[in-house]
Formats: sequence, C-alpha cells, structure tokens
Amino acid sequence: MKILLLGKGGQVGWELQRSLAPLGDVMALDHDDGGSFTDPQGLLARVQAYAPQVIVNAAAHTAVDKAESEPELVRQINATTPTLLAIEAARLGALLVHYSTDYVFDGSGSAPRHEDAPINPLSVYGATKAEGEDGIRVSGCHHLILRTSWVYAARGGNFAKTMLRLAAEREQLKVINDQIGAPTGADLLADLTAHMLRAARVNPALSGTYHAVAGGETSWYDYARFVIEFARAKGQPIKVAPDQILPIPTSDYPTPAQRPLNSRLDTSRLQQRFGLKLPHWQAGVERMLLEVLP
Repeated sequence: MKILLLGKGGQVGWELQRSLAPLGDVMALDHDDGGSFTDPQGLLARVQAYAPQVIVNAAAHTAVDKAESEPELVRQINATTPTLLAIEAARLGALLVHYSTDYVFDGSGSAPRHEDAPINPLSVYGATKAEGEDGIRVSGCHHLILRTSWVYAARGGNFAKTMLRLAAEREQLKVINDQIGAPTGADLLADLTAHMLRAARVNPALSGTYHAVAGGETSWYDYARFVIEFARAKGQPIKVAPDQILPIPTSDYPTPAQRPLNSRLDTSRLQQRFGLKLPHWQAGVERMLLEVLP
C-alpha cells in the first residue's frame, strides 16, 4: 500500500510516521518539501506523481487565536486545499483521512455531541474546519474524517508542560474550569488512524465522520491539578500549593477566538463500527508525563 502523509512535522503527523510505517510505503511531506497547503498546485503535482492508495492529511492551521486575524490564509489551509486534495483522491480512487475538531460545534449544553449533531462554529478556525469537512464529503472520495479535541503530545509544547513550568515558578495559578473535554494524545490518534484506515480500505462502507477522543472528561482546571499533583508525587519541584490552584470562568480570561465550553464528543460510533476501545484520558496523560518529566 502506498500512503501519502501530509503534515509530518506536527504533533499528530510525527506520531503517524510511526503508526503508518507497518501498513505500507509511506511518503511523508511537510510544508517545506512539497507538502505546502498554500501551494495547492505544487501539492497536487506531488500527489499525482506518487499516486497513493491512501492520503492522510495531518496538516492544518491550528493557531486558533491568530486565525481570527488571517481568515483567508486559514481558509486556504483548512478548507480550500483539503477540498482540492479530496477531489484528487476521488480521481485516484484513494482513501483520504482528515482531522477535524470539536470547534465545529458551539459548545452549548452539557451532553456529548454525536457526529450528526448540528454544527455552529464560533471562530474562524472552527468555521474553516467545517468548510473543509463539507468539501471532502461533496468530493465523493472515500474518506475518514476524525473530529478530535484537546490534542497533546510529549514532543513540542502542550498545556501540561505549561502548567508544570508555571507551577514551579508561581505561588498561585488560575485555570479555567467551565470548558469541558477530553485530553487526547497524538499517539492515540495515530494508532486509531492506522486501525481505521486498514479496516476502511477493506470495507469502504466504513467511510464517514467519526469522533475520536480519549475516554472520560475533565475541565482545564482539573486537568491542571491532575498534572501538577502527579509531578509533585514524582518529586518534581512544585512551588504552588494545592489550595492555590484556583478555578476561574472563561469570562475571566478573554481571547480573540471564542472557545466552546462543551467539547464532549460521543465516540460510540467509532467504537462500535471498528471494534475499538478508547482508553481514559488520564492513562495517556500519565504516559506523556513519564516521558517529559526529568
């Protein structure tokens, strides 16, 4: 099987290089070696020359706040070029795997969203990811769209590392407690992708949109407390006292892009159709912390 991986340098793309390797021959590209989503014609030329059976698109504009000030660039990367990629995938008869986000929803209520729930993005990032989803569906290509949330990895920056740094420097931390979701490891997403694309290649009826997040739910506040107390128990130098990690509402921390308060995603469709189990978010975070702690 010939697999084209786009966005190899990102958190998910890095893990995909590992998880996809046993499935076939993987050509992995990034923006500086022919995989630029701001040069769609150059990208499509690489796709046509390689003629893959599977295209995995892990490239995206994910700087949520910055996106508010550069909507056309974000639309190019998150919607226009993925749509052209999907049209080419349909021409080649290739399966396209694409990643989307809980930001396509408005975060109202408290129930987990299923895949067919109405979308209502609150930000440029969310709106362009929704446009990208639509373009892929309309193209007619076989596809897997995986919506995920709160993605982290041991490689690069993440929320947990930021909290650990601040906890070692400050005597008090204030963390948002009214946004609820599931921290999801890039390694988990990469492993799910490998299992799912292999099954979907055999059974094209599995094509569609799926919610792919770790099990359970938490707030950013409880996530921070979990990370800090785990590090404290491992003997890390933590300055902030447990009672000085304080919960605050989103309204106390304004940002250019509005975040959904409810990022809960129902993963029952993925688990039932593919026979997979999604581990609890704490298991993945513990594993990541054991990798990054000195």
